[in-house]
Amino acid sequence: MKSHTAITPRCRLRRGVVPYICEVRPMKLSARLFLAVAVLFCCACLAFAADDVSQLLSQPGANFHLPAPNGPWSVIAYGDMRFTDPANTRVTTPSARRALIERIAEEHPDALLLSGDVPYSGDNASDYAVYQQETASWRRAGLHVYPALGNHELHGGASLENWWSAFPELRGRRWYSVEFGESYFITLDSNLPLTEGSRQQQWLAEQLRTLPKQTRWLFITLHHPPVADGIVLNPSHNVRPNEAALARQLEAAAPSLRARIIVAAGHIHAYQRFERNGVIYLVTGGGGAAQHHIHRTPEDLYQDNVYPNFHYIRFESARDSLKATVYRLNDSNGFVVSDTFAVPAK
Repeated sequence: MKSHTAITPRCRLRRGVVPYICEVRPMKLSARLFLAVAVLFCCACLAFAADDVSQLLSQPGANFHLPAPNGPWSVIAYGDMRFTDPANTRVTTPSARRALIERIAEEHPDALLLSGDVPYSGDNASDYAVYQQETASWRRAGLHVYPALGNHELHGGASLENWWSAFPELRGRRWYSVEFGESYFITLDSNLPLTEGSRQQQWLAEQLRTLPKQTRWLFITLHHPPVADGIVLNPSHNVRPNEAALARQLEAAAPSLRARIIVAAGHIHAYQRFERNGVIYLVTGGGGAAQHHIHRTPEDLYQDNVYPNFHYIRFESARDSLKATVYRLNDSNGFVVSDTFAVPAK
């Protein structure tokens, strides 16, 4: 029988990367045996890839625990910093980015939620080095930083290795949860499916079902917004079906939860605020990236079209509500209050 050159693989997986690397060694096999080896090889590689993907998934229950505060607490949310070479002033404004960083360090929140696009290009390790340099004050202040993956983290076909090197405590995760006293943080990856039946959607459903009884405030952070106004003459950042599905899931769950839901997203470089069916939706893309002009609809509870709007949102606990204040960078030296609202407890 005619012989064939078969491939006997020796595969090794790189952590955080689904593709595998194989060395091939030729050997003479019969056609039937060659086919059997090829089929087994393909099945094995699919299994290895599935196992590798499963390492990225979080399990039910809180993945991290932040000690409950003894008194009042605060949380800051914002995103779209685009850390990169400070000489690049086309895609980001380094002076505004640094002013926000230092102001947040002075505020010293109990938790800092980042809604993605931390680097400008996730495939460029130098962008993460700029992040480390410019946020040194956060580490000196001992801030607890909880980032979400944005689309820029995946620029250039980047693997997540740069991301996990910058945030080593998150290694192996693309979404996760944090228990913090009467608050609970859920960080999602909107680069992956959030639609009905997806692994992430099922995980989120389990998280909502098993929220700790003491949870009064549920903060959900992701990059692409579930509810938003569009950019003037630019439909590329309009709400996508993926995040619209998330909004339906949250609004369906909200009436049965003891907690109020606050969603903080980015992607659109501006500030927006909505409330729909008991869920508060915020767009907070004011971390330094080049700003967008917004076509505001009547549903947007913030109607000021000030431009640019580099900002962050500070939440402060009160007895029966959360007080939210949006601070906008007025110039290179100061911040002004741009919006305030309260979130009453249930």
